[in-house]
This record gives sequence, structure tokens and C-alpha cells, in this order.
Amino acid sequence: MTDNIRVHVGAPEDMGRRFVEAWRRAECGETAGETNITFQDLETLLAALTPKRLHLLRYVRHHEVRNIKALAAELRRDYKNVHKDVAELTKLGLLTRTGDRVLAPYAEVDARFVL
Repeated sequence: MTDNIRVHVGAPEDMGRRFVEAWRRAECGETAGETNITFQDLETLLAALTPKRLHLLRYVRHHEVRNIKALAAELRRDYKNVHKDVAELTKLGLLTRTGDRVLAPYAEVDARFVL
């Protein structure tokens, strides 16, 4: 696994193409070594990666987070909203949870979209 994740906007065919390319590299003995997330459109990406969620990601990446309650207090945000954001970012694979701990495994999120 790499220390960065690529975020794309595109059709399922784009996601499938990346998968097939990675599979072919693996068949040739190359390490695929990439992690990708694909959103169907820019609006969906922006709804998932709001400024508050990006701030939360940065904070978790650079600080030890004991649990969501402590995270909400440290960010001075409502617990319910932070819990929802952590759940969504975990579902996307941008955060991981181990017991009560919350971790941000990626140092870099590379988001690209075509105009």
C-alpha cells in the first residue's frame, strides 16, 4: 500500500479500466501499489469531501485521536456531525478505525477531474 490515494471523477468504465490495468501489471509481476476512489461526478466528490471533512482528515493525520468524542472536542464540533463525517470517510477508505481509535492512513489525497 502506498502513502497516497487517488480520487477520480468518472464513469464505472474508467474505474474498470484502472482495475484491468492494475491486474495486467500484477500478472507481469509488477506491484499494482495504488489506491483509487472514483466518484460518478464532481458534485458527488465535493459532497463527500467537504471542507470540514478535509480539515478532519488533516487533523487525524497529524494527531493521535483517542476516539470520536475526543476528536469532536478537539475540533470544537458537534459530536453527531463528527461521527457522521468519520463514518463517511471510513466508508470511502480515507479513515480507518481500530477499536475507538481513528487513523488517517494516507498522507496525500490526489484529486483530479477533467473540465
